[in-house]
Amino acid sequence: MSTRNPSATSTWLKLLGIELSPVSHRERLVSALGGCVGIFAVYWLSNAVPGGAASPLLVLSMGSTAVMLFAVPHGALSQPWPLLGGHLVSGLIGIACLLYVPDPMLAASLGVGLSIGAMHYLRCIHPPAGATALAAALGDESVRAMGFGFVLAPVMLNVLSILFAAIAFNALFSWRRYPAALVRSTAAPPAAGYEAISHEDFVFALTQMDSLIDISEEDLLRIYSLATGRHREVAADAAGTVSPSAPS
Repeated sequence: MSTRNPSATSTWLKLLGIELSPVSHRERLVSALGGCVGIFAVYWLSNAVPGGAASPLLVLSMGSTAVMLFAVPHGALSQPWPLLGGHLVSGLIGIACLLYVPDPMLAASLGVGLSIGAMHYLRCIHPPAGATALAAALGDESVRAMGFGFVLAPVMLNVLSILFAAIAFNALFSWRRYPAALVRSTAAPPAAGYEAISHEDFVFALTQMDSLIDISEEDLLRIYSLATGRHREVAADAAGTVSPSAPS
């Protein structure tokens, strides 16, 4: 007989950060196909534009961006401003470190650290942009010769390529949209007995947590609405199974 403790297993899964939410095979395949489309667009446009050949280091950055835009298109850190602002500010900081910090180790460290701080203050945190800062700060002589022009091409050229690829690709599927603000909520209003949660309520709750959460406010509202809608359905089913007492 097995002595395995389900609660202990669940605790370990949570500690390891293993996603427990069910995702369909269809969604997984669409995400994988989207990643192919996104990187193809980056390479094609980078080589089609004169002087815009893709940098091998920067392709690593676009690879991680593709994961976010096509596997987590509704995530808060995947949206257009984090994508554009994150790569732009990180590229600028990375090049500045390459040009003005002689020691590569210090340049790389400052490039990534300062980029994180700048993205925080500019509200454009996009994790793959850290790789952009690192690629720029550790650039070779060709990158050094390009200077801040490297931020325009290939950095922002590649970013714009994958942005438009994400918008076009995700528009093909009714359950996903990019940007996330284009998602149309079909959830029912909150069930009876549950008070509506306002925009201010969510803002207050998030400030009390004081930690960045990779989910948009709109998705949080949808989750709340779907959960309370489920409560209504369960309550209605339960009420339907109660039969009136038979006369004595």
